[in-house]
Amino acid sequence: MNLSEVTERISRKLEAKGAQPDRQKIESRLRRLAEEFGVNIDEAERTVTADLAREYNLTGVGNVGNASTELRPISEIVPGDWVTIEGKIVALTPALSPSIAQSGIVADSSGAIRFVTWTRANAPAMEYGHWYRIESAVVDEYKGTPNLKIHSGTTISRMEKDAPLLPSVTPVAELKPGVGSVRAKVIQDWEVSHERMLQTGLLGDETGTIKFVIWKEDGAGPSGGTGPAAPKEPLGKDKLELDAVYNIFYATVDEYNGRLSLALNTAMYITDEGDIEVGRNESEIQGALVHVAPGSGLIKRCPVEGCNRTLSRQNYCPVHEIQPNFRYDLRLKAVLDDGIRAHNVLMQREIVEKLAGITLDEAVAIAETNPLGMDEIFYRIRNAVLGRYYTCAGSEFGGRLLVNSCTPITFKPEELAALLNRAGGEAA
Repeated sequence: MNLSEVTERISRKLEAKGAQPDRQKIESRLRRLAEEFGVNIDEAERTVTADLAREYNLTGVGNVGNASTELRPISEIVPGDWVTIEGKIVALTPALSPSIAQSGIVADSSGAIRFVTWTRANAPAMEYGHWYRIESAVVDEYKGTPNLKIHSGTTISRMEKDAPLLPSVTPVAELKPGVGSVRAKVIQDWEVSHERMLQTGLLGDETGTIKFVIWKEDGAGPSGGTGPAAPKEPLGKDKLELDAVYNIFYATVDEYNGRLSLALNTAMYITDEGDIEVGRNESEIQGALVHVAPGSGLIKRCPVEGCNRTLSRQNYCPVHEIQPNFRYDLRLKAVLDDGIRAHNVLMQREIVEKLAGITLDEAVAIAETNPLGMDEIFYRIRNAVLGRYYTCAGSEFGGRLLVNSCTPITFKPEELAALLNRAGGEAA
């Protein structure tokens, strides 16, 4: 449909009620909705008509519909909708672009959604912890996640409301990209892989496990409160304790390469005195260990509480600098080939000790008396495992299997002979 025709039709409706609309302004609004926000032309016409009717204080201006004025629960809105909601601002996040005036999370009793306010919308800033009525906002999708876009046609009204908001907790296995609340246990605290990370690891409940990350506030740390009663202003985030159970409200659920993860900077979280029997969604791989990567064997870790980073040969931590009082550890970074593809695997101390037949104390004693030092341990572990077959089970994240158990595969001579005979018969 031609935008000029729609502009003319809207203008005539308004003129019939005594208004003198600006046709260029009408077409500009239509074009923005249709081209920038992907709104279909019929919905754009209804929205612009309704907005201008409010501006001119007119009633009965044709059939403008109720699609953008009827109150909708957040859990029911989907990309492509043009909606009105009432919700509480439960998180505010730093704007990533000058074109964005404000971003965060708005929630009601049914669910929560990320929102973005465009700078050119000139919309009033919303305050953390307060309720608002947001009329005529558009829902789109970014990286598989629904987002509420607040534009120049959106009306924002602060509500005199202070109703308690109890988030609906979702089982880990049922999380989807967007915003989610979980009750979960910290089952792994990993070494951080980026200087902007405060903490990363693995959370789990009865239905499965999911990776989590907390970013340092000076890097990408959005806001959120801690405790059952959210503070008036956002606070920095605290690290989670290993083996503790938490109620985590309004975490950001992201998807990358088909895997979900929780970013907790937008979340409120409080400890729970109960316990959880975590259900494992493990992968199992059988194959040959074909490569042992540098960084395997005997390593040194930073002793600063909560750090645990691997130190350089000179005992240097990228965050805490020289650490003479380091602690030793064992690990194995390797590649396991199942005959179809190669899998990166990471094994921690207990599994390495079992497979290589050497304890941490023995490895330290050898390294401190051998001319090759820590390299000697690398070579011993590599020689013990390289080329051998294993069944490894664990959780796979970011293309790497975090091994929880690993068992050597022993081939029976009679089975190997049968395979060779069958192969010879097929070749003949």
